[in-house]
Parts: sequence; structure tokens; C-alpha cells
Amino acid sequence: MADTKAKSDAPSSSPENSFRSDHYDEKTDNKIDTDVLPRNKLSTMFENPLGGIPREQLFKDVDEFCQKWDLMEYQNVFRKGALVAQSPHAVQGMDDLTDEDKLVIEREHTHKWSQPKTLYWLVIMCSMCAAVQGMDETVNNGAQTFYLKRFNITTERFSQNNVDNLTGLIVGAPYLACAILGCWLTEPLNTLFGRRGTIFISCAIAAVASIWEGVANSWVNLFLARFVLGLGIGSKSTTTPVYAAECSPAPIRGALVMMWQMWTAFGIMIGNIMGVAFLNVGDDLNWRLMLGSTVVLPILVCMQVYWCPESPRWLVKKNKVAKAFESFQRLRPSDIQAARDLYYCYVNVEIERKVTHGRNLYWELFSVPRNRRAALASWIVMFMQQFCGVNVIAYYSTTIFTDSGFSESSALLASMGTGILNFVFAIPAFFTIDTFGRRNLLLFTFPFLAICLFWTGFSFWFTQVRPTRIAMVTTGMYLFEVFYSPGEGPVPFTYSAEAFPLHIREIGMSFATATTWCFNFILSFTWPHLLTTFKAQGAFGWYAVWCLIGWFLVLLFVPETKALTLEELDQVFSVSTRKHASYQIKNAMWHFRTVVMRQKLEPLEEFYQGIENLEES
Repeated sequence: MADTKAKSDAPSSSPENSFRSDHYDEKTDNKIDTDVLPRNKLSTMFENPLGGIPREQLFKDVDEFCQKWDLMEYQNVFRKGALVAQSPHAVQGMDDLTDEDKLVIEREHTHKWSQPKTLYWLVIMCSMCAAVQGMDETVNNGAQTFYLKRFNITTERFSQNNVDNLTGLIVGAPYLACAILGCWLTEPLNTLFGRRGTIFISCAIAAVASIWEGVANSWVNLFLARFVLGLGIGSKSTTTPVYAAECSPAPIRGALVMMWQMWTAFGIMIGNIMGVAFLNVGDDLNWRLMLGSTVVLPILVCMQVYWCPESPRWLVKKNKVAKAFESFQRLRPSDIQAARDLYYCYVNVEIERKVTHGRNLYWELFSVPRNRRAALASWIVMFMQQFCGVNVIAYYSTTIFTDSGFSESSALLASMGTGILNFVFAIPAFFTIDTFGRRNLLLFTFPFLAICLFWTGFSFWFTQVRPTRIAMVTTGMYLFEVFYSPGEGPVPFTYSAEAFPLHIREIGMSFATATTWCFNFILSFTWPHLLTTFKAQGAFGWYAVWCLIGWFLVLLFVPETKALTLEELDQVFSVSTRKHASYQIKNAMWHFRTVVMRQKLEPLEEFYQGIENLEES
């Protein structure tokens, strides 16, 4: 374990500084000064900031907290909550707690899904947000076949190169807006309007843009509508998982945050179903109803979010501590749990203020080696989420199936199958991501993604359209969805959300989501050109090769983050990139020789043993 620099300065006498300046090392009972910690070890402060504080000092801090924020009527509850937050595994031995208090805390683990209705209402709202995003991405899949004809974006009017340009531009417009504006508006919107306000605004934008898409009378109008749609997608995709995480109890937090990807897959499936549902309502009405159908879910979210509590963490940051306690009371089964979570949150926010004061966090994202390695790893998994080729299928599967020999109606039905598989196989990912780990899931699934893409592309060489080519193309694309959903589907957002230190996590997530939307636009814009220039065989082969490259990038530059504490994450990302890559090459060769060549070799030494010798100075 990495050593923590500590010194025993006298505690500050100012109540408002008591949480910002004095933090204790559990092993030495000495106070830790944030100013003397190396910048790659700052997460040590967040591991358990209450650990090691003497009982008398803890109660004194709690009393000052209650007095400052007009919570004296809950003074005893906050004292007990602080004790539980300080020693969560010693609850049953605490004399200060009643039997009822102990039972309530114990039920968090024995009945962890027994939660207030308000929390489930909030979870449903966040799931609906994810479904909104999924629908926004895929309704265009079926609609583009018809609106391209309606606006005469054909080779009869334009050159093939311009047809490809306009097709890619209209399809990719939302993701261009996400990358250059939407994701970077997240921080100012959250600062001004809070989590609920940002979600409301982003869904209101999505609803207006959906109607605009449905009534567009030219390709320029449709492009502008879809560009505006992207302004909502960017902020929503960054804010909603954070909002869910900040409101969820710790025992089920990971599961609830994971639901973002699962319900995005659900929305993708519904978007494909809308393509089938409105297929036969008229050539100029069907695509309008497909695009306009996305107006329903964001309106429902705008209605739901009004009844949800604001994020307690955001309220604490705005010094609205009493309101934060009211939010926690609605989101937790008992007052002691609400008091525990609020006090712990408050202490962490105060530490963040101390840590971030006078620092350029955007610069530290790349200048501090620990942060830079987290940014690189997050960039890789986000980049590969796009360049594994999944959104070629999400955005263009109807066209691909038509080119392989399907009729328009059959192609839409086949596309619906890809959406259904994406959702169905996202459900097992709910369990596998914490069982097998993020890195192992990627290393396992990337080779199969490459095989499926090669399979799909090379199937276009079959001259017999029915049943050979159709069957081969469909099988390849369906198997791709099966292997994508438990790997590159849920891992990127989960990995990025935990890789960065707390004090730069919002900036890190903005960087990560901007990455995925940027390359999303590049993929959606360039696919028509790839198809024209290299045909289906070369276009699918291009992304298959990137899956193989992605395997090596993950092997060399993406450490495992499953079940690691904040301090352990600091240690893992403080290891030299060169040393990490060197060990992973040796590890891969060892497995090849023992598993494939059946050689008997001595086990490799665990890489993170003696980690202090691996860290960069």
C-alpha cells in the first residue's frame, strides 16, 4: 500500500474549516493535510474521511454541523449516523444505536432492494431517460430509407459523393452536436439548474426536436432538427448516470447505474420496433411518424422529474444542506440512514473544496500522470465503443439488410431483431460486469466481434442471394449484438465513471462522453463513403481490424478497476504505463504457452504486489 504523508498540526478553531483542513489517518490518528499530499494520491482523502477521528472530536464536529445548518432537532440522529459512517462494519457492537437502528442498517444488506417508493420512482425516471436516448439513436435507422427519397437525396440529383456526404451528415448530426457542444454544456447546466433541471431541459429539447424532425420540409431543416436533438442527448447522457449514483444507496448503487446501458438498449429496441410499426402508413407519413414517435418518452420524463428530489450532493455543494437532508429522507428508509449519508457526503464535499481550490482541474486531467492514465484508458474504451462498429448496425442495419437482398419491410423486421438482441443480452451484463471484471470482458469479446464483422462483410461475396447471403449476413450481425452487449456495451460508461479521482470526475466524464460522441459522428458520417469505396466487404473488414487493435490497446493500457477502493485506484493508475504494458505482454505470453502450447511454467508473480516499487516518483 502506498504511504500517506501526514503531519500533526493543531486542528483549526474555525468551525467552517474543521472539515476542510483536518482529516485523520486511521493508522496513526494523525491529521492529514491535503496540501502535502501528492496530486496522484488525492483520492486517499476520500477513502473514509471520518476514519480515525476520536469519538469526542467526531461528536463536536457533528454538533457544529447541526448548529450551522439549523438541524439541531436531529442532533442525536446525526451523531449516530456519523458513528455508522465512520465504522460501517462495526454497527452491531455500537451501544449508541438502538436495536431498531441496528435492524434498519442490517436490512440494507439483507434486504437491499427494500427501498422507499421515491427511490424507485427516480430509478424509473432515469431508465426512461436512457430509453429516450436509445430511441433517438435508432428510429432514424428505418426512417432514412424513406426521407432520403422524399428529399431526393439520390444520384439522380447529386453525385454519389454528395449523396454519401448528405446521408452521413443527417444521420450523424446529433452526435456532432453532442461532441462539440452537448457534453461540454453539462457542467454549466448542472451548476445553474441542478441535476433535475438539466434532465428536464435536455428532455424538453429532445421533445421539441422530435416534433421538428417529424414536420421537416427539407434536408436542411431535418439536419438542423437533428443537430438540436444532439444538444439534449449530450447533457442527458452525462447527467443522468451521475444523478442516479448520487441518489442511490451504496449497496445497490452499481446496479442502478448499470441500468443506464440496459435501458438504452431497451430504447434502441423500441426505436427499431417503431420502424416496423409505421412502415405501411404512407410513403411521406411513415418516416415522419417514426422520427416523431420519440416525442412521447421525453414528455413523460419531464413530468416525472418534477416529483423527484434533487440530488442531495448537488444541494450540499450549493450550501443547501437542510434541503439535502429532506432529499435523503425521501430516498432512504430511515432518518439515521439519511443522516449518515448526508454527513458523509458533506465531509467529502468539504474535502473536494479544499483539494480543488486554486487548481486548474482541466489541466490536471492530463498533467498529473495518474489522471492522464485514467483519461487514456477511458479514451480507449470510449473510442472502441464506436470503432468496434456497433453503431453501423444501429444506424444503417436496414440499408445493410436491403443491400444483402431483403425487401424494405423484411429489412425493418430484421433490424428489429438486432435491437431485441441488444436489449436481451444487456441483461446478463448486469451480473457479468462485476463478476468477470471490465478488462476481462473486453479481452474476451473483442476477438468475437472481429470474427462477426469479418463474417458479415465476407458474406456479401456469396452470389446466391437467397437463402445463403441473407442467412449469413443476418447471422453475423445478430451474433455481433450477442457479444457486444456484455462487453463494449456496458463497460465504457462504467469504467469511465470509476477511473477518475472524485475531484475531477465530472470533468473526466465530460471528456469521456465527448470522446464517444465525437467518434460516433465520425462513424455515422463516414460509413456511406466506406460502403461506396470499399463495398461491404472492406467496410466491415475495416471495423473488424479495429476490434483486433482494440484488443491490444485494452491489453496494454487499460487496468482492471473492478471492486477497487479509491486508494487502490490511485495505486493502479500510478503504475508506469511502460511497466504495466511490459507485464501484460509477459502475462499474455504466459497464458498462450500454458493454455495453447500446454507447457508447464511457474506462475507469474502478482503484478500489484509491492506496488510502491512500480509507482512513478
